[in-house]
Amino acid sequence: MARKISILIVDDEDSVRDSLYNWFIEDGYHVECAESAMTALKMLESESFDIILADIKMPGMDGLEMLRRIKILKSDSIVIVMTAFATVDTAVQALKDGAFDYVTKPFDPDDLSHLIRNASKQITLAEENENLRSRVVTLESVEDLIGTSEAMKQVLKEIENVAQSSSSVVITGESGTGKELVARAIHANSTRKYFPLISVHCGALTESLLESELFGHEKGAFTGAMYNRKGRFEMADNGTIFLDEIATISTKMQIDLLRVLESKKFTRVGGNKEISSDFRVICATNRDLKSLVEKGLFREDLYYRLNVVNIYVPPLRERIEDIPLLVDYFIKKYCTSMNMPPATIEPSALKRLEEFNYPGNVRELENMIERAIVVGSGKKILLKDLPLEKSVVSNSVESLEDLEKDHILKILNKYSWNISRAAKALNIDRVTLYNKISKFGLKPVN
Repeated sequence: MARKISILIVDDEDSVRDSLYNWFIEDGYHVECAESAMTALKMLESESFDIILADIKMPGMDGLEMLRRIKILKSDSIVIVMTAFATVDTAVQALKDGAFDYVTKPFDPDDLSHLIRNASKQITLAEENENLRSRVVTLESVEDLIGTSEAMKQVLKEIENVAQSSSSVVITGESGTGKELVARAIHANSTRKYFPLISVHCGALTESLLESELFGHEKGAFTGAMYNRKGRFEMADNGTIFLDEIATISTKMQIDLLRVLESKKFTRVGGNKEISSDFRVICATNRDLKSLVEKGLFREDLYYRLNVVNIYVPPLRERIEDIPLLVDYFIKKYCTSMNMPPATIEPSALKRLEEFNYPGNVRELENMIERAIVVGSGKKILLKDLPLEKSVVSNSVESLEDLEKDHILKILNKYSWNISRAAKALNIDRVTLYNKISKFGLKPVN
């Protein structure tokens, strides 16, 4: 149990109270006792209990009257009544009045323990559902999508427009702009929000691994397949699947994906049973899919199946007015996570941040702020705390690809072509970094 379930035993017989107290203490519950209904109600004024186990026949106020008063108080406590065999009709009335169940005396310890476990499961499930609703409400506010610029207002408007439909969405934009945040915001504001959002990083997996990841596999389907495994499409039933770096998938995977999108049916690798799943697809890419279609590198039919709605996330240099808000957000975020007092930033440092070009976009700004908080010596981020001196982008660079290429090469050289360290510094995985090295034809200098 995540926490101890609390039980209040209400009975006028000392022997009953003592027996039940010892049983439930031994089972790991928090237990208290009351010798009358009035005593129990007074205890409930200052303390709450998950489960109340109450005898029906007691001097003064009986268990039924206590049950009615508890329900008037709108207590969330689960009430189980105890009764002798001759008063089962009364116990049935108690169920109609809102009791969870009843037990008859003398008790069977196993039956009573089983009943308490069932009640505990209901309490735990209710708490998990409430926690889920709370998380969804938090997501609905889209707190991580920071910005009041016209460009960000347009993104938020498009999220609102598309969220309630089940249409496929392609989110485009440079690396580090927050495409996954947009996908999460769409899901969180959709009718599917109480079901999973399943993310798959397509660029980080080989074709065979991606096939197993998406469709699942049966035991023995290939070497190392020691058990049956559900695929991401199956996990996303009634929810949303987010396919990041969709432009990197192979031609075979494009065909397989198109078939699944059209039928919402598939089979696991090594299996023959057809599985159905109702999911919504959201994709993201930093490449021009239309251009890839024209070059014959991406299937046209799949492009139109995916690109029902397109949301473009602008680079940070197109929303400079959002930088102060982002800086403030990241300062609060990392000060909180590091248990540090709130910090501020000196005007000259903020001015330099607003002048920077950000080839890595919001992700790069976040890394800068995190580093500044770590290396800074006070409650204020100073210009010298920012890693800007060697990062000023040359105006001679002609394209975004040139920016990315130069930045990756700089980081690789900085870490002497240690792929693991460079990938960590770039905030990407090693497979993606290898793909970038191959794409740009980068080589170490001898």
